[in-house]
Amino acid sequence: MVDRLRAVDASFLYAENATTPMHVGEVLIMSPPRGGLSYERFVTLVNDRLALVPRYRQRIMQVPGRIANPVWVDDTEFDISYHVRRSALPAPGSNEQLAELASRLMSRRLDRDRPLWEAYFVENLKGGRIGLIVKAHNTLVDGIAALGISDILLDNAKITPIPSALEWRPRPTPSPVQLMVDAVKDYAQHPRTAVETIRTGATDARATMSQIVETVGGAVAAARSVARPPEPSPLNVPIGSARRYAIVQTDLAPYRAIRERQGCSVNDVALAVVAGALRTWLLARGQTVRNSTMLRAMLPTTVRRTAPSGQRSQSISALFVDLPIGEPHALIRLSQITFANSAHRTSGQAVGAQALINLAGIAPPTLHSLAARAATKRTDRMYNLVITNVPGPQRPLYIAGCRVREMYPVVPLTGNQALAVGLTSYNGKVFYGLNADRDAMGDVHELGVMIEESLSELTDLCQ
Repeated sequence: MVDRLRAVDASFLYAENATTPMHVGEVLIMSPPRGGLSYERFVTLVNDRLALVPRYRQRIMQVPGRIANPVWVDDTEFDISYHVRRSALPAPGSNEQLAELASRLMSRRLDRDRPLWEAYFVENLKGGRIGLIVKAHNTLVDGIAALGISDILLDNAKITPIPSALEWRPRPTPSPVQLMVDAVKDYAQHPRTAVETIRTGATDARATMSQIVETVGGAVAAARSVARPPEPSPLNVPIGSARRYAIVQTDLAPYRAIRERQGCSVNDVALAVVAGALRTWLLARGQTVRNSTMLRAMLPTTVRRTAPSGQRSQSISALFVDLPIGEPHALIRLSQITFANSAHRTSGQAVGAQALINLAGIAPPTLHSLAARAATKRTDRMYNLVITNVPGPQRPLYIAGCRVREMYPVVPLTGNQALAVGLTSYNGKVFYGLNADRDAMGDVHELGVMIEESLSELTDLCQ
C-alpha cells in the first residue's frame, strides 16, 4: 500500500515558488567535547539515527497525470553525504557570520528529487564551537508529533547512546502504472476522496487550498473572527527569494521576573518585547506611528487537552493579537497585550487545534490562503507577521557529546510578509531568530539590537 500525501501536506508543494520556499529550519551552536567532533563522526551519527525517522530517506513521487496526491517512496540512491554537508567560516567565525551563512542556505529551495532536508556542519566558529544549520520541508514536519533532524540527534546526556545497528534496505520504486493502479484502488475504497480530488483539481495550488478551507473548519472560523484587516506596514510588501537572518540571545530570568511582578505570562512579556522593538524600528525608519497604530501578529500556540476518557493530547492552536505599537509606555503595552491574549483565550477566538496541526513547523502560507478566502474580499492578508514562541527544556542538551549552547529557529516567510520572528527558550536563555526579506529589511540586524533594548526598558520599569 502506498504512503500518499494528505491534501494539506501536498498543498505546501503546490504553494511553493521561488520567493516562498516551504521549509523550516534551525541554527544550533555547540561546544565540542574534549577531543572535538569530526565531520565524519557526525555523519555516522546522523546516518544511524535516521532509523528513527524513515521518512528522511524517502522522496516524493508524482502520480502520472496528477490524478491523485503524490506518494512517498524510498530513495533507492539515498546519499547521506548529499544531505549532511560540511562548511566552514573564516576563523575565528562569529555568530553574525553564521547567521549570514544561514540566510543564504535558507534562501535555496530543496531538491524535489531527493529527500527534502539538509544539514550543514559548520566549523571554525570562535572558541572552537561548531554550528549546525538544518532545514526540512513542511511536508516532512507535518505535525507536532513529527521528529525533525535536530530532534533525533539531541541527547539528555553528554555520553551519546550507541544506536541499534539497523540495516536499511529501500523498497523498490513503484512504476507509473502501479501508481495509477494504487490511485484507483484508493478512490474505490474512499470515494469521497475521489470526488474531492476531481472537484478541486489537486494539480493546482489554488484548488488544493480550497480543499483545505473545506476540511479545516476551525481555520475558517478564525478568519471570520478577524473581520478588520491589519494596518498597512513596511512589513507587508512583495518579497524576493533572498533572505537576511539575524539572531538575538537574551536571558530568561528577566522575562520571569516581569511575569511575577505584572501577573502575566512569559509569552506576554516576549510579545511586549517584540512590540517595543518594532515600534522603535518603525520610528527609526521615519514611519508615522500614531497612538492607535497596531501590528497584527499570528501566534501559533501549543495546546494540551484532556479527553473525557482521561487521555491527554497535544495540538496546535493560534491567536491573532494586535500589538499596540503606538503606545509609548512599555508597561502599558504589556498590559494591553496581556489583556488581549486573555480575551482571545476566553472568547474562543483561538483556531481549532486540528485546523492548524499541520502548521506545527509554522507554515503561514496555508493560513494566509485561508484568510484570503474566508476573512474579507478587501484584503489578501489577515496579519502583519508571524511570531512563534516554543518553550524548550531548561536543561543542557547534547549532540554527539557536544553541549548545545544556543538554538535559533528559522520561520519561513509568506509572499507579502517581510519578517517572521521565532523564539525558543532553552536552558535559561531566550533565543530569537529573525528571518527577513533581504531587500525589504536590510536593517533586520538593527531590529535585533532593538529587541535587547526593549527588554532592558521593561526590566528597568519593573525594578
